[in-house]
Amino acid sequence: GQGEMAIYLLLLDREGRRAWSNLVLPNSGFAPTAGRCWGPHWAALRGRNGGGGEYEQRYSGAFPGPLRAQLRDAARGMFAFGYDGYMHHAFPHDELDPIHCRGRGPDRRDPSNLNINDVLGNYSLTLIDALDTLAVMGNSSEFQKAVKLVIDTVSFDKDSTVQVFEATIRILGSLLSAHIIITDTKQPFGDMAIKDYDNELLHMARDLAVRLLPAFENTKTGIPYPRVNLKNGVPPDSNNETCTAGAGSLLVEFGMLSRLLGDSTFEWVARRAVKALWNLRSNDTGLLGNVVNIQTGHWVGKQSGLGAGSDSFYEYLLKSYILFGEKEDLEMFNDAYRSIQNHLRRGREACNEGEGDPPLYVNVNMFNGQLMNTWIDSLQAFFPGLQVLKGDVEDAICLHAFYYAIWKRYGALPERYNWQLQAPDVPFYPLRPELVESTYLLYQATKNPFYLHVGMDILESLEKYTKAKCGYATLHHVVEKSKEDRMESFFLSETCKYLYLLFDEENPVHKSGNKYLFTTEGHIVSVDKRFRDSVWQDIFPEEEEKNAPKLKPNEVKAVNLSSNCNRVPDERRYLLPLKSIYMRQIDQMVGLI
Repeated sequence: GQGEMAIYLLLLDREGRRAWSNLVLPNSGFAPTAGRCWGPHWAALRGRNGGGGEYEQRYSGAFPGPLRAQLRDAARGMFAFGYDGYMHHAFPHDELDPIHCRGRGPDRRDPSNLNINDVLGNYSLTLIDALDTLAVMGNSSEFQKAVKLVIDTVSFDKDSTVQVFEATIRILGSLLSAHIIITDTKQPFGDMAIKDYDNELLHMARDLAVRLLPAFENTKTGIPYPRVNLKNGVPPDSNNETCTAGAGSLLVEFGMLSRLLGDSTFEWVARRAVKALWNLRSNDTGLLGNVVNIQTGHWVGKQSGLGAGSDSFYEYLLKSYILFGEKEDLEMFNDAYRSIQNHLRRGREACNEGEGDPPLYVNVNMFNGQLMNTWIDSLQAFFPGLQVLKGDVEDAICLHAFYYAIWKRYGALPERYNWQLQAPDVPFYPLRPELVESTYLLYQATKNPFYLHVGMDILESLEKYTKAKCGYATLHHVVEKSKEDRMESFFLSETCKYLYLLFDEENPVHKSGNKYLFTTEGHIVSVDKRFRDSVWQDIFPEEEEKNAPKLKPNEVKAVNLSSNCNRVPDERRYLLPLKSIYMRQIDQMVGLI
């Protein structure tokens, strides 16, 4: 009953971390641990469809509230273990080595080690990236302490050459998100205000962005250089080639900064880069490649896909529209989405009916749409979440099921998976969040408990295979389960956050009445009027679309109204989101059965 549920949740809340230390997650068969007080709930859950198919028995029916609360606390505990490990053993370095319990910074001995140096700028990356997760989890004391640490100890006046994209999404985006949380007069997450706060995080964000601006200079196309030295500008030996996602996914952060400051410079350069890339798309297919020369506009990489090199370009066309209301962003997204459906999508027309292979998005040649290879990468698992934002929920259900089947087979997502060979091409898993993100967004769209089961599966796998002495470690090989000594910052900023929100139905993100958007790094931003207003005139006045109608601030609500969406009917809420025959088909596709 309702009263019994409330008492149980209260006990969980009062137990705090001690409960987490004793928590044992259910095993992969979803059998409850013996003696747990949630046993009766499990019995009810598994018996609901008595005698039904294996998929119905495992996934259908209501999800017990006490179990959900337990998993919420487990996700919070997972974040706390990684965050505390970083603060105790690695801060002020950029990342934690969770096996050897030490900090990691840029690789000064090998400047060509871009896997490290693109991301690590000697600016306490993990602390900054985790700020808004602390707020979302309601930890006001640690949030305030962390913000003060950032203000007092972090400087961007460093001889560090970093990737513009990574610095933007991980550092700039987090500073702006934390600034918005601090200055929100409603304080929905609890008291996150900082005494005597004088917009320091906003000033730091501007300082960083100014140091990134040289990347946009001396480029004939307006597409930025991929890397910049924070002290000295673009390196003299800089590469003229950049990827579409890296150059075209800066608009959300740069646009927010411009609108908070009333300075159009940042949004102007980011928007110019998007338009430059957009104008280079194929006349025949409407597709973009994945690597371009910033001086000539020549496509060096002709692969068009939804994974690495392309992913967030499409994501930010839609999210820029949701945040800023510029109609041209939505028009570009809709055109791009149409091209993706026409040329990248394979399989049957409908997700949940008909015959043929399940829908799958493949990598093709941008000029003719012909298949280029038979692998997909784990970053593409973000796309069902983007489809949810667009309202294409049914198709999102199918694609998500495919990635979840791969996860079930390996307990992780390999960086590249060959769908023809049914095997990993690149077998490591660096704790990426994309599948969790899509799981969370699909749950928000459908409220189907299937996605709570998926989240439980993911949480259990992370705990079982990636937990190390001081944090959570990259899986070097998803089959062998060997580890690498690295915990990327997005594990705390995204993976843990989305898992926590999936299980925390009462979170202010869901209950405060505010509308929120997540950046591509999972940083939370309130969708409100100040981002719908620009104090400058149209920043591209020479173009015809300057007179295009612009959404009014109150029209932002229309973006996600159910009337605009291909919404899953309520009567399907306790059925499988995908018919069991199609689930079995997908499991067979990845070699599970």
